[in-house]
Amino acid sequence: MSIDMKQFHSVFFEESQEHLDEMEHLLLDLNTHTPDPEQLNSIFRAAHSIKGGSGIFGFDALGSVTHIMESLLDRVRQGTLPITTAMVDLFLNSVDVLKSILTSYRTNGDIDWDSANKICEQLELVTEKISKTKMDEQGFGFFDDDDTVVVEEGYGFFGDPVVHKTEAAFGFFDDEVVSVDTKIAISFDEAVTKKSDAIIVDEVRPPATLEPSPVAFTAKPKNSESSGSETSSIRVDVTKVDQLINLVGEIVITQSMLNLIGKSIEGNLGEKFQSIAAELERNTREIQEAVMSIRMLPVSFVFNRFPRVVRDLSTKLGKSIDLIIEGGETELDKGLTEKLVDPLTHLVRNSIDHGIESADMRAERGKNSTGKVVLRAAQQGGSIVISISDDGGGLNREKILAKAREKNIVISDNPSDPEVWQLIFAPGFSTAAQVTDVSGRGVGLDVVKRNVQSLGGRIDIESVEGEGATFTIRLPLTLAIVDGMCVSVGKQTFIIPLVNIVESMQPLEKDIKTLAGDDQLLLVRDQYWPILPLYNAMQVEPEFTEAHKGIVVLIETNKHRFALFVDALVGQQQVVIKSLEQHYKRVQGVAGATIMGDGSVALILDVESLAVTVNPHHV
Repeated sequence: MSIDMKQFHSVFFEESQEHLDEMEHLLLDLNTHTPDPEQLNSIFRAAHSIKGGSGIFGFDALGSVTHIMESLLDRVRQGTLPITTAMVDLFLNSVDVLKSILTSYRTNGDIDWDSANKICEQLELVTEKISKTKMDEQGFGFFDDDDTVVVEEGYGFFGDPVVHKTEAAFGFFDDEVVSVDTKIAISFDEAVTKKSDAIIVDEVRPPATLEPSPVAFTAKPKNSESSGSETSSIRVDVTKVDQLINLVGEIVITQSMLNLIGKSIEGNLGEKFQSIAAELERNTREIQEAVMSIRMLPVSFVFNRFPRVVRDLSTKLGKSIDLIIEGGETELDKGLTEKLVDPLTHLVRNSIDHGIESADMRAERGKNSTGKVVLRAAQQGGSIVISISDDGGGLNREKILAKAREKNIVISDNPSDPEVWQLIFAPGFSTAAQVTDVSGRGVGLDVVKRNVQSLGGRIDIESVEGEGATFTIRLPLTLAIVDGMCVSVGKQTFIIPLVNIVESMQPLEKDIKTLAGDDQLLLVRDQYWPILPLYNAMQVEPEFTEAHKGIVVLIETNKHRFALFVDALVGQQQVVIKSLEQHYKRVQGVAGATIMGDGSVALILDVESLAVTVNPHHV
């Protein structure tokens, strides 16, 4: 029976990516002096799983590279070949090549055969040395004692075809390369460990006519003792989850419309309708929370790639650097994880290249010769806070100010440190004496800030010269649905995220103090709050221009607090965020838009950017 193997490709691609990520993580964590046997076994199993699946699907490039890797890894895990730092580097380079090849197969793109051939040659150099000194051994652990193995030159990649007396055919060699004495059927997700392991011997068939059995390629639970875990999770295409979230968003909007209609129904029918509407609202919220949790992923999905970045850059720059990761279990929306990679990578590279000093300079400053970079994530209210800290040289205030004047950037007479640090986000701004091929502190940071702002977030800097710097990114917990307070200014409705609201009130005229110009402060329990008229920020015609005639909403953000002056409160509501930038353009002070129950459009306020845009000197 002919089987369409393409139906299993997506599962193979997903699992292979996971195996490669696991290999990279384990290799980076491996202690070459006292390697953990279980780590070595896990790395071996990951390589073998990819090789086995590659043979089944005919992905020759993947299979050839992993075949040679597997041979070396088998020696290492059996203790006959000591693992070295150079060998770890070679395996990491192999993982990079495999990732590229896997992407090519996934996207039907052209395979970089030059890179594949080069990494195979490098792996073979090590393999040949072992083979020449161990010709009488058991073929890297795959053959019986009486089997003979001829040292190959390419494993199907290089030179003339090589014929074996007995070969474990993995499905990716040409007919003339592999003899047809014996065929070992390879399990998709189990590794061949020792010759004493249970191996299924199948009837001999040439690779060209080999028909794999119709196996459902689902990953087996790591703990085989728990059979119930097989159904504990399923693989779902992210587009299906996105579609589900969009539908829930539409339900939220429809439910708002029903609430609006219900207010016009009077009598017993109106009471019944309101009761049913309240129940629908509760159920809708529970569905929304459940669906949103599906999209939530640990931030470790992003963080786990940085040990490799730090390792490669520290080696290239000749610096000793420890990377500390905290809060990797913090969850955030998948849409955020994908878009966070570039800005975080840029900031980490900057910290390593221009934040951490050389060992000699650190010694002069009385610091440990090994620098430290801390990548931290935490949830604060309705926000995710991610910070990148280093114990390097920090930012130089005078150099930044001098560069700002050189570039004719407008600055106040006596700017605070936070204001000065924000100058480095100006396009093309850099105080680096030399631009390297790695990064330049300030080079490209305008792009970082723009990317963070496109996610509805904000980036702040704290720095002490000679002691280090911390870049902090604050993002909304999710990009889809938020709880908000609807307020009105004139005929326009705006949404304030509920998480930023302290309280709302109608202020007394005696509590409002007017400063020079039009600036006003509101006295609340012995504390002054700057008043920001929303009609000024949004350029709309208000019903009231005097704060004591309207309503003020006390707002607190991560860095600021102020009293937002509006005409009236409309009510609390759960709203679906629609991208304003995607459908129109970016508007300062606006995070997005939503559709109200009556079909009108309301703008969702970005209180972080609003705070520094309007009346910045008193916020």
